[in-house]
Amino acid sequence: MNYLITNVHILTMDTAMTEYPRGSIAVRDGRIAAVGNFEITPEYMDYTVIDGDGAMAVPGFINAHTHSGMIPFRSLGDDCPDRLRRFLFPLENEAMTPELASLSARYACAEMLLAGTTCFVDMYYFEDHIARAVQQMGMRAFLGETVIGQPCCDSPEPHGGLEYGERFIREWAGDPLITPIIAPHATNTNSPEKIRESFELSQKYNVPMSMHVSEMDYEVTYFKEKFGKTPIAFLESLGVLSPQFIAAHCILAEEGDIEILARTGTAVAHCIGANTKSGKGVAPVKAMLASGVPVALGTDGPSSGNTLDTFTQFDLFAKFHKTANRDRALFPASEIVRLATSGAAKALGIHDSVGSLEPGKKADITLVETKSANMFPVFDPYAVLVYSAKSANVDTVFVDGRLLVRGKILTGTPLEIIREDLSLGMADFSGKAKILAEQI
Repeated sequence: MNYLITNVHILTMDTAMTEYPRGSIAVRDGRIAAVGNFEITPEYMDYTVIDGDGAMAVPGFINAHTHSGMIPFRSLGDDCPDRLRRFLFPLENEAMTPELASLSARYACAEMLLAGTTCFVDMYYFEDHIARAVQQMGMRAFLGETVIGQPCCDSPEPHGGLEYGERFIREWAGDPLITPIIAPHATNTNSPEKIRESFELSQKYNVPMSMHVSEMDYEVTYFKEKFGKTPIAFLESLGVLSPQFIAAHCILAEEGDIEILARTGTAVAHCIGANTKSGKGVAPVKAMLASGVPVALGTDGPSSGNTLDTFTQFDLFAKFHKTANRDRALFPASEIVRLATSGAAKALGIHDSVGSLEPGKKADITLVETKSANMFPVFDPYAVLVYSAKSANVDTVFVDGRLLVRGKILTGTPLEIIREDLSLGMADFSGKAKILAEQI
């Protein structure tokens, strides 16, 4: 179906940051056919018209790092020290199933779509089941099977994700919306040999590689004591850093690390909400961007940051970085919005097709209404998006030209049914989670 979106304030997020305060967008065959103040000619007579009613039209947000299978873990052990090793890993191995991962991913997609996110980068287990759920929901995604040096819920053998991941990459290669990737868990949870094998797999199939990097204090200490290098310097010595490498977090990146990231073209997925909730710190994003490191925003998993909402990341990013650098003028709102749109698309290597509202690009579009109490007045639309808007203000979402949210409601399966299905599927998980929580 073709669409004509009218009466919208368009923030194209193109290189010139072009705006059309009262413009229109034509969507034909899944792509943007026209944008701006063009004449509505007879050729548009058969298009379905959507009156934006003064909404802001922005490129669909990109979530550069999350774990969509972990919705069931949200609000579990939030204040538990060393939660990953004491609580999350054991519960995953005990209670995560392919069916639960799929139901969780479907819910995660619903949550992200309703918050204006159209594309995300995922690292989890049972990724083929997650891919089918994402496909059903119609989202764009980079999906990676986790490779980890210990038995896990979908492999009794350490590093079983390598074999699983290769099958997954082969199965989903060429899909129009899903890009398969490989996702070794972290620098300290995989042997150097398996990190290198993961990289070779990414090179063999020409797919991205995503990994947790320089996130933990003990991770940095381990590499400095054993190898005399930071985790990022160690990855460089393995020869695995490249423009296809997405390094999640990099909270503890040092000056020399930033030079390495810039020189190798390695992208950073910055997860300010999860990082600060866990007390790990604020990554040196100011220095990264100044050095030319590609940076995108991520939510991390729904148990790490408790939300898959990009608007939350906007607000936290601005406030934490301005405070950490004691500079109110640092990161104008337009720059922050760029980190979840055109900047994120560039970091993921998909800026030729998404990330800005320009003719020829795929129609991943989010409309943010301006009628709610928190959305008035709009002197600076970027400031409104960063400091005022919430996910509840998202009215309409297109992915690949398909209308997936309209009037703040999913156009496909209702959220109530998706939630009920997940709730029923969590029965065994919830019981085991309660038992484990009582033991820690």
